[in-house]
Amino acid sequence: MLLAADYAPAYRESGLDDADMASVRAALDVMLTAHEPYPAVVVDRCWNVLAANRALSVLTDGIPPQLLEPRPNVFRLTLHPQGLAPRLANLSEVRALFLERLRRQVDATGDERLHALYEEVCRYPVRADEESAEAGAPPARPSPVQVPLRVRTPQGELSMFSTMATFGAPADVTLSELAIELFYPLDEFTTRALRGPAGASG
Repeated sequence: MLLAADYAPAYRESGLDDADMASVRAALDVMLTAHEPYPAVVVDRCWNVLAANRALSVLTDGIPPQLLEPRPNVFRLTLHPQGLAPRLANLSEVRALFLERLRRQVDATGDERLHALYEEVCRYPVRADEESAEAGAPPARPSPVQVPLRVRTPQGELSMFSTMATFGAPADVTLSELAIELFYPLDEFTTRALRGPAGASG
């Protein structure tokens, strides 16, 4: 609208691959790599994954290519019946939290793409056997985090929580819409499992 009225936009919008964003890409690479062996992702405002570290494989292993290409989306990866959902020990809690979070974002922004994403993930079916398995699971240990991510893996159940980081005082639209989600282990078992041999000997 500003350009149509012959005014310069208040903030420029650059692609993450632009030369001007080289320092930002370098900072993101440092954060993602430094966070290993714990998972970390960079997402845009529609929760599309723009970058991730190698440790994210603990969450994406076995997920079919159609959910990973051309660009994964956090909500699809987590809630789609062919995604992470069947491996979540607390699927109903995670689903409720994710839908509430996305609904608030839709209400606050009025963004049509976010609204379409919300409508899509709301329609994902939840199999009866998943709900019954969750209901019959032993009660989770007390946690300082209201809804951790409890993922069943061949090594056992991993419990994680995440934090979100953003860039301070962004002067670029792209930069203002980036967020880094960092996952952390919630218990010693998860710490050792994610650290692998190093954690087992530590």
